[in-house]
Amino acid sequence: MTVILEGYIKVPLEELEAIKSHLGEHIRNTLKEHGCLEFTVEQDGIDECVFNVFEKFKDSDAFDAHQERVKTTLLI
Repeated sequence: MTVILEGYIKVPLEELEAIKSHLGEHIRNTLKEHGCLEFTVEQDGIDECVFNVFEKFKDSDAFDAHQERVKTTLLI
């Protein structure tokens, strides 16, 4: 069964530039993951500290593997 996650994250203003500087790499790495069908993270047009997220994975195993990878890699 396909797994879809849609929502947003809000980052502290003092971490915003660090997050933005590493975001492209995070997106590229995620899109290369086995089972990743779609992954977008876009900065909100109103609140610069908000990033809208959409994730679509082939199944729960692919999503779980993504979650594990994110836990072991730091964005900042």
